[in-house]
Amino acid sequence: MAGIYIHIPFCKQACNYCDFHFSTSLQNKDAFLKALKREIALQQDYLGTKNISTIYFGGGTPSLLTQAELLDLFETLNKHFTIDANAEITLEANPDDLTEIKIRELKSTPVNRFSIGIQSFYDEDLKLMNRAHNSAEALNAVKFAQDQGFENLTIDLIYGMPTLTEHKWRNNLQIAFALDVKHISAYCLTVEPKTALAQAVKTGKIKNVDEQQSAEQFEIMLEGMRANDFVQYEISNFCKDGFYSRHNSNYWLKEKYLGVGPSAHSYNGITRQWNVSNNGLYIQSLEKNELNFESENLTIAQRYNEYVLTSLRTIWGTSLEQIKNNYGEKFAKYCLQEAQKYIASNDLLFEENQLFLTDKGKLIADKIASDLFEVE
Repeated sequence: MAGIYIHIPFCKQACNYCDFHFSTSLQNKDAFLKALKREIALQQDYLGTKNISTIYFGGGTPSLLTQAELLDLFETLNKHFTIDANAEITLEANPDDLTEIKIRELKSTPVNRFSIGIQSFYDEDLKLMNRAHNSAEALNAVKFAQDQGFENLTIDLIYGMPTLTEHKWRNNLQIAFALDVKHISAYCLTVEPKTALAQAVKTGKIKNVDEQQSAEQFEIMLEGMRANDFVQYEISNFCKDGFYSRHNSNYWLKEKYLGVGPSAHSYNGITRQWNVSNNGLYIQSLEKNELNFESENLTIAQRYNEYVLTSLRTIWGTSLEQIKNNYGEKFAKYCLQEAQKYIASNDLLFEENQLFLTDKGKLIADKIASDLFEVE
């Protein structure tokens, strides 16, 4: 079940809430793609297997790549890895890129899943976030993709924005349901340091995120998803039966993955590494056939903490048996001991030797997980 993540670090413009690594200049795009192919070749043995079940193009804005550029990357991937015949291959895309012509071109590539960054169907919200598309383009992108036979679509939505009233949030959800997409990822707006949004909040141009409003919109979302037969298989991810994201699920289930491109992370079960977050340095290193990354060997406590953090957010829950088998009995006992207060407060369920978040607990998931961590 190993996967490959490919980071494409280019965007047309900067969304004011985003703290991912990207550049709004395409000047080094060709040099970057050459470097990316070199890294794929150099990292062909990192996973300990050639078989790949998922590929995910993230960013940045991968939909800025042309058909020819994508096909060239797939040629390199196929040269160094064995991609499963039924592999899930996802391309993140901005709605304004997914024109009818662009989607027809992408249909001739191995891409079989789109992750479309819609965020909202209201132009007022999109302007607040400095998104490059408008609401009409958001609707058209989904419909164009469906018309070309792309059934496996996921869209991103954001709640908790100062301009997003309860009525607008309910309507955003209803529009998404009416589009008949099979997967929805919905995230609470977060004000990240050193972003344009953080500066706007600091200077009073934009109101800060209201925690009560966000919690209420989260509950509205849960109600709407259930009414429309979406399964919440991770706190921010919902799908119709059989349409969960295999790639992201691999992250949460601690499968191995290789990340290529500047700032991309990799994990092989024991070590974690992350590439330099600088396009120029990334390209310069690979022109010399050198990898530029930092790495760490994870201690047993770190591996246990990561498992708790990721598993607790999912429908599969945190298995004390798995903790015992993989990290030792003392960690299993510690986890259950620290979970008792949350079981008593109905934030956690304890069933069949596994811990699951309740709806109430999902609102404080990060706090619960941190309290279950082993502090070294």
